[in-house]
Amino acid sequence: MHVRRPAILFVCLGNICRSPLAEAAFRREAERAGLDAEVDSAGTGAWHVGEPPDRRARAIARRHGIDISAYRARQVSEGDFARFSHVVALDGENLARLERMRPEGGAALSLLLDHVPGRAGEAVADPYYGADDGFAVTWADVEAGARALVAGLLSR
Repeated sequence: MHVRRPAILFVCLGNICRSPLAEAAFRREAERAGLDAEVDSAGTGAWHVGEPPDRRARAIARRHGIDISAYRARQVSEGDFARFSHVVALDGENLARLERMRPEGGAALSLLLDHVPGRAGEAVADPYYGADDGFAVTWADVEAGARALVAGLLSR
C-alpha cells in the first residue's frame, strides 16, 4: 500500500502574517524531525496576492533564523483541497470559509492549535492590527502548532 507524502497548506485571511509564519515554522520542524512533506500557505482573501509577508512577520522569522522574504501571498483555491492532504486554518473564521469551499472528499481540515494538547479550538492570534510584540506571541503559537503537527504526522 502506498502512503501519500503529507502535503500541508496553512491558511489565514491575507497570507501575509500568520500562515507564512506557520509555513516557516512547520518547514523547520519537519526538517529537524526528518519528515518529508510538501508545505505551502495561502489566504482566504485576495487583498495581498503577490505581496511578500508583512515586514513584522519577516522580522520575527529572521529573529528565529528563518528568511521568509521570498514567500508571496496567494489565495486558496478549490484545487488545493486535492493537492494537499491537510488544510490547516489559523482561526475559526477561516476554518468555516474552508469548510464551505471544501469539495466532497477533499483534504482533512483542522485548526493549527487543535494539534496542541489542551489548545483545541483556539485561534492563533492575528497580530496584523496590533503592536510589533504581537508577532512574538503569534510565532510562539505557530511554533507549538508546527511541532505538534509534525509529531502527529510522524506517529501515523
